[in-house]
Amino acid sequence: MKRLLAPLFAVLLLSFGVIAHAQENGTIDANDVIDDREIDARIEAIFDEMDGLQAVFVTVRAGVVTLRGKVREATLAEQAEEIAGRVKGVVAVKNEIGEVTSLSLRLEPVYDRLLRRGAQAIGYIPLLAVAVTVWALIYAIGWMIAGREWPWNRIAPNGFIASLLRQLLRLSFFIAGAVMALDILGATALLGTILGAAGIVGLAIGFAVRDTVENYIASILLSVRQPFSPRDYVSIENFEGFVISLTSRATILMDADGNHIRIPNATVFKSNITNYSRNPQRRFLFRIGVAPESNLDMALEHALRKIRTLDFVLPDPGVDGWIEEIGDSTVTLTLTAWIDQNKTSFLKARSEAMRLVKVELERHGITLPEPTYRLRFAEGSALPIPAKAGAPAPGPAAPVGEPPVPEESTVVNDTRPDLAVTRKIEEERTHAAKDDLLSEKHPDELNG
Repeated sequence: MKRLLAPLFAVLLLSFGVIAHAQENGTIDANDVIDDREIDARIEAIFDEMDGLQAVFVTVRAGVVTLRGKVREATLAEQAEEIAGRVKGVVAVKNEIGEVTSLSLRLEPVYDRLLRRGAQAIGYIPLLAVAVTVWALIYAIGWMIAGREWPWNRIAPNGFIASLLRQLLRLSFFIAGAVMALDILGATALLGTILGAAGIVGLAIGFAVRDTVENYIASILLSVRQPFSPRDYVSIENFEGFVISLTSRATILMDADGNHIRIPNATVFKSNITNYSRNPQRRFLFRIGVAPESNLDMALEHALRKIRTLDFVLPDPGVDGWIEEIGDSTVTLTLTAWIDQNKTSFLKARSEAMRLVKVELERHGITLPEPTYRLRFAEGSALPIPAKAGAPAPGPAAPVGEPPVPEESTVVNDTRPDLAVTRKIEEERTHAAKDDLLSEKHPDELNG
């Protein structure tokens, strides 16, 4: 009994091992009986059904398969080796397949593929036409909506922002039409590839034109906030001038000499801006020195009284003055007053105030100090002979026959703003009105 059970048990183990090996390797079952001729016939039958493998010859000895012949592509040789290795009973595969060297045979598969793809493209023409039509219709709808002035000019603070919103709307409809067209063609997976490539290209371009992009974004923010208005006199990054216009790249100023100053908007947005025209009332300040032996109370009183009499000085806020510094040979007085910039030139008003205060102080006997120098002489050197008390200091003789110098006028000169500069600013504003992002009606960041 044991002699009968032992062979039966061995057969069962062998059967389970073969089945497990077949499941593990995914082999193709030919017949229960494994023979070289059967393996040969099985592989050749498979090759006869595969395009490009009909010229491959098979030889099987002791389960070792040898493949010979010529194929048109290296991938066909790899495919033949893979198929042969999957047949049951194959121990090893020797791949001796070569590639054909004939140019016509090598190009034949390429030609066949082109023909197949051309036929597929021709078959896709109607579907492609439908997809392109849908894409064009969606984009045309977006173009028509963006082309309307309402509501973009109503919701946007200026024309630049309205144009930007229109471009974003057109781009949105363009992308929506592309997604719909790809969905009709069944190529939505291609959209992710396109968007990924566009993102990489956009990132590279962004780094390349970083300054341009920064200026463009700064232009948007400046056009919305408007830290200054047209014709304002401002100071930006150590440059001073009247605001002419704000373009998509730079802020254009004109200085008092009529010169144009172009400052990149990115610099303007990050810089400290001093707007001298925001408040029509502006204070001017100047300093004047008097002799230390002068009556300082009287000097301040005469100076302030003279400034109050000037017609271009505002009564409120009032005139003010104080002693700023006492030096070795001079006492410095600081005087301030306010003017209306719409009616008075700041520089002319300050100049006239300085001139007339000087004349007023001298008229009341308050002298302005002269430079004083202290000389030291070495021991034993000759000393200068002092002049007699009360004797006038020697000076150059007055020219003979010339009339005496007239006294300085106390009449106030013209202090109105320079009309030539005003006309120049208006001319520049007229030329720049088309591309200007500033709006005189739009509220700025201070007035809300």
